[in-house]
Amino acid sequence: MDKKSKIFFLVLGLLILGSVAVSYYRYMVKRDYIIQAQSDCNPYTEKCFVHECDPDPDVDGECTGDPVEDTWYTKNVSRIAYNIPHCDPSDENCMALVCGENEQSCSYEFCDEMNVPEGDTCNDPVVYTLENPIEEDATMEEEGIEAESDEEGITDETEGTATDSVESGTSEEEMPPQAVTNTGNAGVSTIGANQARQ
Repeated sequence: MDKKSKIFFLVLGLLILGSVAVSYYRYMVKRDYIIQAQSDCNPYTEKCFVHECDPDPDVDGECTGDPVEDTWYTKNVSRIAYNIPHCDPSDENCMALVCGENEQSCSYEFCDEMNVPEGDTCNDPVVYTLENPIEEDATMEEEGIEAESDEEGITDETEGTATDSVESGTSEEEMPPQAVTNTGNAGVSTIGANQARQ
């Protein structure tokens, strides 16, 4: 092997080692790469991918038999790895698949006719809301009725307390004349006893 060949293989080996080192630093140390995953989607406000559990256990595992629980609404999330916190995505407090405000290299992909997978469908938030109305209005009305009942009860208790106070005040105002009368009688009896002794 001549000198030129040695130099060629030496340079080639250095380039390979340099490429491996750069890739290791980027992907393992800096975590500078994009992660794509599926996240929960709100069918009331977002156009979600709708997937129904496949009866074949090799596809989606075991289905529950409940159409509500066996229907999944998802959206695709693309986020750079170094912005993803180390936590369990199934935990409600984990923000791993939630884009931060004005976060770069983070985006959501919603369902449309061009990207829907075979076997899945897209939901329409307007139609979904009409077919599955939120029961918050009824709950708020019930809470309002309970609040009004509580206020009426407090008002009744306040009025009853005020009436009792007025009655107690009247009794106290009537007491002094009786006390004066009794004192007067006691004074008369004392004077009579003194006169009898004399």
